[in-house]
Amino acid sequence: MADAQDRRLPATERKIRKARAEGQVARSRDLSHFVAIGLAAALLAAAAPAAMAWMQASLAAGLRFDARALANAQTMSQRLAQLGLPALLAVLGIGLAMLVAAVLAGVLSGGWNFSLKALQPRFDKIDPLAGLGRMLSGRQLLNTLKSCLLALILGAVGAVYLQLNLPRFGEAIAMPLPAALSHAGGVVLGGLLLLVGALALFAIVDVPLQRHQLAKELKMSVQEMKQEQRESEGSPEIKSRQRARMREMANRRMLAAVPSADLVVMNPTHFAVALKYVEGSMSAPRVVAKGKDLMALRIRDAAQGAQVPVLQAAPLARALYAHAELDAAVPAALFNAVAQVLAHVYQLRAYLQGRGTAPPPLPELQVPAELDPLHGDAEAAA
Repeated sequence: MADAQDRRLPATERKIRKARAEGQVARSRDLSHFVAIGLAAALLAAAAPAAMAWMQASLAAGLRFDARALANAQTMSQRLAQLGLPALLAVLGIGLAMLVAAVLAGVLSGGWNFSLKALQPRFDKIDPLAGLGRMLSGRQLLNTLKSCLLALILGAVGAVYLQLNLPRFGEAIAMPLPAALSHAGGVVLGGLLLLVGALALFAIVDVPLQRHQLAKELKMSVQEMKQEQRESEGSPEIKSRQRARMREMANRRMLAAVPSADLVVMNPTHFAVALKYVEGSMSAPRVVAKGKDLMALRIRDAAQGAQVPVLQAAPLARALYAHAELDAAVPAALFNAVAQVLAHVYQLRAYLQGRGTAPPPLPELQVPAELDPLHGDAEAAA
């Protein structure tokens, strides 16, 4: 494991995806607190008139007694259910709304991420030394300091607000009950809005802070980057062996196609190109195999073993090797030269079979100078 001080490179997409799969995402608790408490304050403010009317009706009903109802033992429990059940439903509704808002705030800060790996048992979590190291880590100390600062600011804001508005609570004593409830509710709502504002400021700071801390934890060292590259792309040794196997397979396919060729053009040992032409199905002769040095000798041996004519034509062999693609037609500039050697081979084959006369010696082939690599090398040297 690389030392943390060596981790200076930003995390790759692969490591970020792996971290998300393990449950490591940037989550801001302050944002969840702000959204949940802010939603609760908004619901209370929106439902304040209806809540005041309900509280007045409940208080009036609670202070009204019927002497005949006192004789029934079930009266108290029935009255308690009538008064408490609506309050319980209202509290549960607000709590459920706050829960949904907190979950949505977490998704907003770090995106949706579902992982069960965080629930898997990890025995290193019960290691006292490891736990002490986590407690004294920079991130944990920063979170502890931030939580203490948040509690201090919220407590100070609440204390100052209560001190400044304490006489307003006293004024409610001299008011009628409906006006007193409305007055006290407005004072409490004002203090709640101040606390929500303080949470908003902390959330604005905490969201980018959590993302920065996660990016810092996921940073990689040069060794980790190289290891990941080897794992994703494969080691150079394995890739080299794979390329060698692919070349060998391609060479075997070429050698297997040599017996079906019409002739092989060589310059005596360095280059060899096998050509095939089927009149009526091919618009031009095609290259079925080509190679240089050792591969050229293997093509020659395969051609001789299959009794395919091998023709020594150095300029044409060099030009075909340099400019003709495997399993493709020969370049148009070489049609004339290729046609000459094919005609020579066809005439020689007919003569050997007792049909026709012996072909004359092959004339000098006209290969464009710009297609001959040897001619280009000579000009470059000059």
